[in-house]
Amino acid sequence: MIRVLVADDHPVVRTGLREILVRRCDITMLGEAGTSAEVRQLVAQKPWDVVVLDLSLPDLSGLELVKELKRARPRLPILILGVYPEEEFAVRAIRAGAAGYISKGATPEELVRAVLRLAQGGRYVSPAAAEELIVALGNDNESDHAPHERLSDREYQVLCLLGSGKSVGEIARELGRSVKTVSTYRARILDKMGMRGNAQLVHYVLQRRLTEPVP
Repeated sequence: MIRVLVADDHPVVRTGLREILVRRCDITMLGEAGTSAEVRQLVAQKPWDVVVLDLSLPDLSGLELVKELKRARPRLPILILGVYPEEEFAVRAIRAGAAGYISKGATPEELVRAVLRLAQGGRYVSPAAAEELIVALGNDNESDHAPHERLSDREYQVLCLLGSGKSVGEIARELGRSVKTVSTYRARILDKMGMRGNAQLVHYVLQRRLTEPVP
């Protein structure tokens, strides 16, 4: 019997996930959360075998929440559910501490397989994402990483926003940060990626088809 916590800010999505899991898994307890605050509360109050976590909760990045939850509950298996390509975001999810990543375009059967795998102590990513993961996590030489892989999650988010053509001021308003803070992120990005200005960053983002992981 499996205890699963489903976290997504859309009630209709939570309902769909609940129906799939209750119908196909031996669920003894299923909880629902719509915000990171609710996730924290439920994780603190009850034992869970698996947390199915939306990548883009409204009040906190899913990756940031994963790191927070893993500090409190190191053995808690977390399955990230996102709308972004598995090949691109599975690596970031695993590095953040998640035990698996699947896209919202996955089939119900794949969701069930992923939850069961995590409940049994394993990890789950798609075959395509697994290849990327092997390369990324098996490579200890930082010089062999793609430049954007050296960035923190927040720096990566700012990179994608800059790449979409937004100004530092627009990004600051969107993220709820000061212009000075965003300017600091931009400076770090340029330094880590060895670039001189926004034009190079925009070209890099477009060339790599990078996508912002947090709304």
